[in-house]
Amino acid sequence: MAKSRSRKDYFGLGKIISIILAIIPVTAWILGAITRFTEGKLVAGLIRLIFGFTIVWIIDLILMIISGKILRLINC
Repeated sequence: MAKSRSRKDYFGLGKIISIILAIIPVTAWILGAITRFTEGKLVAGLIRLIFGFTIVWIIDLILMIISGKILRLINC
């Protein structure tokens, strides 16, 4: 039976590479916004562009280490 692979953030990259990218604030800011825009979430992408360097970056880093996904506070 084939094991289904869940989609991780940062374009499906491996967990270690995603954590390294999440540690760097500029790449986490840009990739977080791009991820939300590619999901079709315009408002969430714009909020990430505006507030990406604040507490959102720290929360994204923690969640990336724990679950491999970024924060999804707004789903619109």
